[in-house]
Amino acid sequence: MEVTAYTRQGEVQKTDAALPDATFDGIVNEHALHQVVTAILAHRRQGTASTKTRGAVRGGGRKPWRQKGTGRARVGTIRSPLWRGGSVVFGPHPRSYDVRVPRKVKRLAIRSALNARAAEGSVAVVEPLDLEQPRTKDISGLIKGIGVEGRNLLLLTDGNKPNVYLSGRNLPGVMVRPWGEASAYDVLWSDLVLIESSALAGDGGPEGGEA
Repeated sequence: MEVTAYTRQGEVQKTDAALPDATFDGIVNEHALHQVVTAILAHRRQGTASTKTRGAVRGGGRKPWRQKGTGRARVGTIRSPLWRGGSVVFGPHPRSYDVRVPRKVKRLAIRSALNARAAEGSVAVVEPLDLEQPRTKDISGLIKGIGVEGRNLLLLTDGNKPNVYLSGRNLPGVMVRPWGEASAYDVLWSDLVLIESSALAGDGGPEGGEA
């Protein structure tokens, strides 16, 4: 599979850069993608919503009126779910929404996401970005040169590069991740996946990121 390679300034270097077959094999497993993305979104839920049952609402210890002879419906407590200020039936309580996903499924999902983006021409390669200091202007110039302003860009670096991360974090629609730490959700979120060529040189395949 071949893609376009860019320089650090966003200029086209060549249009036939080869992607490693170990990762870009053309296989897209939609079931694995759905399973991993669902788990990631569930993992991001706080799970702090809380309501009170009849036993937790203060008050309501006395029966509001006698059981019979009043002509009204029988009521045992003013904290009934039917009354204003009462309890909640089957309401939410603090819980964890985490879903365990096997490592092999996460790997399959990230490969599937990358293959899906590559198949539609939304993967490109850039030469190594070795910034001596954080500079947003460098990443902004790269984006302008490629022509993806106003779109979501996922930049995958060769290992952890703090200067590149700090240069891109203030730009809207730009996400910087090390090559092995991006998730399938990150890839599907992006309109263009830009990968450092050095990250693909010794490619053993991405791990699958979060979830």
